[in-house]
Amino acid sequence: MAQHQKTISLVALLAIAVMVMASTMHSNDRYKNLKILPKDISEKQMDSIMNAFTRALKVSCDFCHVPAKKPLFTIAPATDDLDFALDNPMKEEARKMIQLTRDINTKYFYVDSTFRPEYLQVVGCNTCHRGNPYPVYE
Repeated sequence: MAQHQKTISLVALLAIAVMVMASTMHSNDRYKNLKILPKDISEKQMDSIMNAFTRALKVSCDFCHVPAKKPLFTIAPATDDLDFALDNPMKEEARKMIQLTRDINTKYFYVDSTFRPEYLQVVGCNTCHRGNPYPVYE
């Protein structure tokens, strides 16, 4: 009987530990090196913005994000293939474009003070890119 209670206690402690780890993984601190996007951005908002970029430019995540440096022997999920926090020239250019569209939207279209300009997309990537990695000039 005592062995059974120890097992139940151990399983309960492990379950609590897993729940704590899972809840901290989805905290707002999970995004590192945000310079333009808001620090309190939710995972849903981040995914929506990144998906909009990939659709408007017809590119994949590795267009702006660089491969993660991994140890020689590791077992990591596929989502760990990119280092999203690492800066590179393309990511810096993307930041400039985000700021540009935010400035245009705020100056000319931002009318609802309850809606953050980061999420206003009257003018967005597709306005100039039209499905190309680099804007098409006519």
